[in-house]
Amino acid sequence: MLKKGKLSLVILSVLILFNACSGPLDWPESPLYQFDQGESSAIQPANLESARKMIVGHYAHYDVVAYEDTTTKTTMRTFIISYGFTDFYLENGKLMQRDRFLHAEQKLSNKNAKSEFSDEAVQAIKPRVQEVQMSLKNGRWHIYRPPTPTLLGINGDPSQPLSRDPVDPNLTDPDQDGHPGVTVKISVGNFFSGEIYITRREIFTNYLTRNNNGTISGYVIDQSEQFVVGASKKILTQSSNSIQHPDMGLSPVLLVPIDPAIDTYEELMQIQDKIFPKEPEFLSK
Repeated sequence: MLKKGKLSLVILSVLILFNACSGPLDWPESPLYQFDQGESSAIQPANLESARKMIVGHYAHYDVVAYEDTTTKTTMRTFIISYGFTDFYLENGKLMQRDRFLHAEQKLSNKNAKSEFSDEAVQAIKPRVQEVQMSLKNGRWHIYRPPTPTLLGINGDPSQPLSRDPVDPNLTDPDQDGHPGVTVKISVGNFFSGEIYITRREIFTNYLTRNNNGTISGYVIDQSEQFVVGASKKILTQSSNSIQHPDMGLSPVLLVPIDPAIDTYEELMQIQDKIFPKEPEFLSK
């Protein structure tokens, strides 16, 4: 008779084999969204100083990043959908961008598999405040936020590659669950569940455009690094290499100006359906 641990391993292997035959679910059509840009007759500021003042404000933040991991037996496709706030403000004549992430959903192309990232882990991601650059092209103002590497689950120099030492003395526990790094919960149907503990070096770049209706939209490029420092089950302690899909239509950003008084996740969720599009879904074969 198989022991429980071996039984879980066999069940997981069978599921992986089954999905290897069926393949992952398909990507939806790109681009995911066609955001409303407002009336084309709207007048855009003609000079940079006025344009910066126009951008200043408090925005609800929605973004999607599409990833593929080819290190698994079956290619795993993932959408990470993030919610939060973005603030633009002036400081010594410079336009600054501050992001605060509150919640994230993970959607996998494997029907049986699920993964979950706690709000505590999401909120532990603290991107540095960054000056953004603006340029006028074809009558519209464009915003570029350069990458600012930020560490999650480990202390150190974010300008250096992420540590690959599972017992690095600089490991931290930002989601405060008693495990090193931040925790990702994984389940496969009703057969298998576990946790992996990861560190990340967050590196993202925004390419945005100010729309005539006051919203800001564009896409995000993610060049983050990730390392698995441990897991609740040995089978989960393995490297992964999720790379962003090259089609930027699958990784959109939408910023919607809102009342500055709306400043919590609960308040944001009350207006979510009014200001954000529906989350993307993989297509069944």
